[in-house]
Formats: sequence, structure tokens, C-alpha cells
Amino acid sequence: MKLSEFDFKLPEHLIASHPTQHRDESRLMVLNRKDGSIEHRVFKDIISYFGKGDTFVFNNTKVIPARLYGKKEKTMARIEVFLLRELNKDIKLWDVLVDPARKIRIGNKLYFGPDDALVAEVIDNTINGGRTLRFLYDGTHEEFKSYLYALGAAPLPKYMNREAEEEDLERFQTIYASEEGAVIAPAAGLHFSRELLKRLQIADCNFAYLTLHNGLGNFENQDIEDLSKHRKNNEQMIITKECCDVANKGKEGGGQIVAVGTSVLRALETAVSTDGRIKEFDGWTNKYIYPPYNIAFATSLITNFHMPLSLLLMMAASMGGYEHVMNAYEMAIKEEYRFGAYGDAMLII
Repeated sequence: MKLSEFDFKLPEHLIASHPTQHRDESRLMVLNRKDGSIEHRVFKDIISYFGKGDTFVFNNTKVIPARLYGKKEKTMARIEVFLLRELNKDIKLWDVLVDPARKIRIGNKLYFGPDDALVAEVIDNTINGGRTLRFLYDGTHEEFKSYLYALGAAPLPKYMNREAEEEDLERFQTIYASEEGAVIAPAAGLHFSRELLKRLQIADCNFAYLTLHNGLGNFENQDIEDLSKHRKNNEQMIITKECCDVANKGKEGGGQIVAVGTSVLRALETAVSTDGRIKEFDGWTNKYIYPPYNIAFATSLITNFHMPLSLLLMMAASMGGYEHVMNAYEMAIKEEYRFGAYGDAMLII
């Protein structure tokens, strides 16, 4: 397939800039991947489609407050610093993006916080406008991380076109997030409330949790028509024995395996073996999923409505079928569903 086949005109007013008042009350489009039929529901109605023996697989990654604003030494120009990952906790070394990158060179110092109390030194250049920063802080690692995160804001995607607010620190995070490391929220999971999870438990659904730290790679613009030649982004993931036991038991029992988000779909497809079972995994994945692709483990997918040309859209189309998913997106625009991380949801069954 070609990149241009995933392009469509998305009206700007359909890009959600804020979440719904209640997590489980966004709209839900249900797409039957066998015949392409569509239903329009509310997200909490998802309980109507699942029951005893079905297994939901969640991504329990936790989003860090990755976007900071500092000042460059001498000029005191405002610099945006986007935390990507911690490289060395002993010397407080971080992989970051800086904007504007052209103004930041090796040896520069950046100042953060009230009275410029936190200082970072640029010690290396990385790809795509990245830098390696060494933070200068005299306290313990725990004190440093606490202080650093207190300065940060929720890393909302640029397409929301607004500054993060205090509310976003809670809403741009799933209620079951526990493993710190993501810089993008696993958006499908944002729709689950505690009440809905409890109702699914009462319905005898099973829950399994894996970790995939969502990075920025899935949101980088691709400009190559040949999908097979696209850059493949690496993301860290962990699948424990407990997750394998729950998910494999559900699969062997004939129940539905519900991937809550494309990150879960990617992780499961990375870890599935030739015998159809998922195996424990601790490392990095560069699994690239686009049509035509035979999904080996999950039977259903919960996902949001994604941006044009998005790798996430390609994964959804791999589950639902290209024509069915693109037809559903055409209807979503007509019916004014909301797109993006704070937008509405699609269930592919």
C-alpha cells in the first residue's frame, strides 16, 4: 500500500482539544470487521459487547510531565525542552528534544524553575533536533525527579493547539497507569473509568496488563509513499509472565482478546510466537504494522480516531480492513466524531 491511501481531509474543528467531562461518555463507533457494518454508541456501552471469558489487555504505561520551558544562558530566550527518556540516573542524564533547536549548542546552559534554580548543560547532539542534557542538582535522585516533574506540563500533542492545563496532568493519563516512561498517553485507555472497569469485572471479563512506553515515533510525519521504506520507531516494552498467563488462558478458552489501543496491538504482535501464544518480553520493539497484515493474537481493538497519514491509522486498518476502516472514517467525519487523543473511540470487533 501507499502512504497517500491513508490521507483524508479532516476538518480542524473535529480535532478534540479537551476531554469529555466523564471518561466513559465519549462517543463510540462500533465497526464489524467481517461485513463493515457500523453502530453508533456511547463508550460505556462497550460492556454490551463483552462478557464471561473475554480478556481486555491494557497498557499500564504512565505518562511523565515531559514538556518544560527554560531559558538559555546570556540571552534568556525561552526554550521548550521535551523530555524523552532518562539515560543515566546517577549523573542525571536525559535524552530530550529542544525547540528552537538551532539556538541550542553543545556547552550551552539552560535554566529552569523559579529563580532559575535548576540548571542543565547540553553535552551532545542527537537526531531530529535532539540533545543530551545533564542536569545539575545536589539532592537525591528521587528529589531531583520530583522537582523536575513539578516543573513539567502534560505533553499534549501539538495538534491540540493549546497550552496544557492543570487538569491535563490527570486526564492525559489512564486511571490504571503505574509504570513511568511514556511521553504520549495510550489514548484508547483514557475512556475507561473506575465504574466501567468494575462493571466489566462483574461481567466476568479478565484483565491483563503489559507495558509499552509510548514515544513520539508514531506521530512523526512520514513522507515516503512506499510504506515498506518508512522509518521504524523503537519503543520499550515489557510483558510479564502474569500478563501472558491471563491472556493465553483467555485465548485458549475461545474468548475475545481485546487490545485496548494500538500500543497493545503492537506489543502483542511483537510477543506472539508461532504457536499462537504470547511470550514474556523485556526489551524494545520496532514492529511495524500496516495492511495487509494478519493479526495473530488480538480479536478486537479499541482505538481512537487518528490523524491523516498516521501510523496508528495504519494499525487500525490492519485490524479492521483497509476499506472498512476508511469508510468508517468517512462516516465519522460526516457524523462529527472527535479525533485525536482526547477524541472519541472506535471498537473493531
